[in-house]
Amino acid sequence: MAADTAGDPCGASKWIRQSLRHIQATLAGIGVLLSHVSIRRLLKQQGYSLKANRKSVATTQHPQRDQQFRYIHRIKQRFIKAGHPVISVDTKKKELIGNFKNAGQQWSQQAEEVNDHEFPEDASAKAVPYGIYDVVHNQGFVYVGTSGDTAAFAVDAIQRWFERKDRPRFADESKLLILCDAGGSNGYRLRNWKRQLQRHLADCYRIEVMVCHYPSGASKWNPIEHRLFSFISLNWAGKPLRSLNRLTALIRGTTTHTGLIVKATQLKGHYPTKVKVSDAEMATLKLTPHKICPQWNYMLHPRTQPLKKA
Repeated sequence: MAADTAGDPCGASKWIRQSLRHIQATLAGIGVLLSHVSIRRLLKQQGYSLKANRKSVATTQHPQRDQQFRYIHRIKQRFIKAGHPVISVDTKKKELIGNFKNAGQQWSQQAEEVNDHEFPEDASAKAVPYGIYDVVHNQGFVYVGTSGDTAAFAVDAIQRWFERKDRPRFADESKLLILCDAGGSNGYRLRNWKRQLQRHLADCYRIEVMVCHYPSGASKWNPIEHRLFSFISLNWAGKPLRSLNRLTALIRGTTTHTGLIVKATQLKGHYPTKVKVSDAEMATLKLTPHKICPQWNYMLHPRTQPLKKA
């Protein structure tokens, strides 16, 4: 197999270019008769096995990436120790609602039949699940919208979570820490995200809102990804999302052996896209960037006169 072995000649990273059946045919051509099962066994004895590509090479690392990770860890521990709320937020992948295939498998006697093609025009809606993960109490809250994935939608979901009577209470709710990605509806460059937080959280409830963004390309370290969204995907794997009610019910039915509790609600309001925020309006925000990575870390303080919800 020397001619068909690729990889590092001086290291352990090697692979075979041919398939087992191709190797079997090649050996038969030179008079060596082996089944593909025997060839697999011999390859395994040589240390070969089937492997997929592994995403591990970071090509877009920001020079302040490690500094931001350390800062988020310190701030999070400080807020938890003081009894303040700490939440991780993000928008899960948008889902077409209809008789479409859903990735994964489920135990059943017969597979469910779905459309052979997935055309967006055949969907009854496009679900936008915005998640809020309570880092302290291991609880998830998902708000399912059908409008745009906008800053107004994201902050509306957070505000509704804050107002919920059935959410766990914290010792001191005068401050709130929000952990989120660098892009999307809660991106650090998005002016409307900051304006909505100022209006509908800081001003409305007279609280200080601290926001920490994970660096670009580091969203998988956002706690909501591996503590909430991954388990939702496992729970509805192989189950067609034929209606918003079914999607919402499957989100609610998500649990883990560590005690994760998930609640879900539909938000059917309209959230316009491409909303512009002027320089003059940005100047009215009571926003204080932090000294460490100020583009990603900032605090919104309540203004003297709270503004009414738009």
